[in-house]
Amino acid sequence: MSNRSTSRLARNFLQRFLPAEGGNVAVMFAIVLAPLLGFVGAAVDYTRASSARSSMQVALDSAALMVSKDLAVTPSMTAADITAKASVYFNALYTNPNAPAITVSAVYTPNTGKGATVQVSGAGSVPTEFMNVVGFPRLAINSSSTTTWGNARMRVAMALDNTGSMNQDGKLPALKTAAKSLVDQLSALSKTNGDVYISVVPFAKDVDMGASNYNASWIDWTDWEAEAPDLNTSAKKPSNWSQIGPGSSCPWSMNYDGFTCMASGTSTSVVSSIPSSGLICPGADRSSYQYAYHYLINGCYTSVASSTTVTVSSGYYASCNGFSSACTCSGNNNSKVCKQPTYTHVWTPNNRNTWSGCIADRTQDYDTKNSAPVTGTTASLFPAEQYYENQDSYCAPGNSPLLQTVTPLSYDWSTLKSGIDAMQGTGGTNQPIGMALAWQSLGQTAPFNAPAEEVNYTYVKAIILLSDGLNTENRWPEYGNGSSQTGTMIDDRQKTLCDNIKAAGVTIYTIQVNTGSPADPTSSVLQYCASNSGNFYLVTAASQTVTAFNSIYNSLSQLRVAK
Repeated sequence: MSNRSTSRLARNFLQRFLPAEGGNVAVMFAIVLAPLLGFVGAAVDYTRASSARSSMQVALDSAALMVSKDLAVTPSMTAADITAKASVYFNALYTNPNAPAITVSAVYTPNTGKGATVQVSGAGSVPTEFMNVVGFPRLAINSSSTTTWGNARMRVAMALDNTGSMNQDGKLPALKTAAKSLVDQLSALSKTNGDVYISVVPFAKDVDMGASNYNASWIDWTDWEAEAPDLNTSAKKPSNWSQIGPGSSCPWSMNYDGFTCMASGTSTSVVSSIPSSGLICPGADRSSYQYAYHYLINGCYTSVASSTTVTVSSGYYASCNGFSSACTCSGNNNSKVCKQPTYTHVWTPNNRNTWSGCIADRTQDYDTKNSAPVTGTTASLFPAEQYYENQDSYCAPGNSPLLQTVTPLSYDWSTLKSGIDAMQGTGGTNQPIGMALAWQSLGQTAPFNAPAEEVNYTYVKAIILLSDGLNTENRWPEYGNGSSQTGTMIDDRQKTLCDNIKAAGVTIYTIQVNTGSPADPTSSVLQYCASNSGNFYLVTAASQTVTAFNSIYNSLSQLRVAK
């Protein structure tokens, strides 16, 4: 039964009932019936009005957001145009029949330092049924919605996979195109310098912070300057260690757990004997846990001859071959004796200015945080590393290909795109270090020291992580050889890192470029790290990379307006 029919029945009932004289009960009922019906009727009418107002508020909120997006692009719109757009958006969304005629108006206030605003207001009324009996024919409904923009600034960090597999299937060129396009799109949102900042963090196993930072206080040189761990034992130094000096044969030979001798502490040229300088320079460590070369040893042993001599060869076939250039032989035939000085050896690290610029994961649990590095707290610092994998010395100075250096937060769009263009694919996959340094790049602490945030603005912060493979290696050898156990151990660190990033209010987008045949499994850790399911993109062809970045741009632009 309609509200109008109910109202008519109530009036007819009252008309029949009021003349009746059926006793005291009838009199009392007559006294209370009118207010009782008034209360019930008012509740019904107010419910209808509340429903209409709720529908109106939802439509006003959406209309205000859409108008603000239009104004962000075209701030010169006239007042009449703004109201007309607001009306069109509102009428397309509002369908409540209880108040069919809503008047919409919009007021735009330009940015004066704390953001531009648009206020969209709606006014209308709901005709009453019950309350009309007591003299209230309509209930007014009014509301408004205000959207602010321009007080939200954006800071976006791109952690981009630069591993060797990115050279396949056109993945790296597609990434460069997509990343540069995103720089162009986000830069168009910037009306004044500082509205949008972008950083680029290329990563493989390590991240290259730039060799010019070798004097920075945030670097941990402990491992970089240390004597190789395996060599720091008598087991790895030959029994004739004290007899090795200039001209001696290299005491090591490369195998699955060994070393070579290098021409100097910064050379990648292998030598078979100790040079005349007497420097004994262990080279690439090919360790059994990772069948690859690791250029981790940054220094040489000096050789200082003593006055003591020792017999190194005797007999008919005695010779100085393979021994020190200071070796001499005396006697003949079976009485022949060859002697040389003994040597003391002191480990001497390379000069820090020979560092390539690469850093490894911070000590746990700093590897999952963006805490500021603190001088005196070694675990909080970023470990310097010289890295040499499969003879691609991408973190060894003077070699090519080199891991591209990070670009800190910047609105120098040309510099950002030049850094993207220079990226090369080399090395293995360590997504957490890319994520960790991307997060660090958004903060105001070392090593990036991002520009300070102004109090008149809110900030939208986001990290975009793109990778084409599963995690295979990081700083810790036991995580080492690309096995499923290794991947799981690195993934666990990455999940904790992502939890911390999300808790800090940073939005995460993840992209898995999965073009292999057979394809890798869909990455569970990349899905986990995305802020929501819609922020994870599975790319199965390199050409889809641009589409994924375009979708991320649309999401970022909406986030900025919504702030």
